[in-house]
Amino acid sequence: MKGWAPGGAAVANVEITSVNVQRGDVIQIGGQPCRVADLFQLPGGAKRLRFESGELLTMHTHTRLIALRMLRKW
Repeated sequence: MKGWAPGGAAVANVEITSVNVQRGDVIQIGGQPCRVADLFQLPGGAKRLRFESGELLTMHTHTRLIALRMLRKW
């Protein structure tokens, strides 16, 4: 699904894993949107996500989530 963010930027829902998660992805957790501020590589291919709110989430190699991602213009 593609849409437009309030600022006029194009956005899309994408499936993310520990391999392709990016800074800036917005993941809805417990009904609250959380934007990824930083990523830390962990052993075994896992990643620890730090959100702008300061909370942490560990994505293991088999974790799959849906995120909102800003589309870049080339």
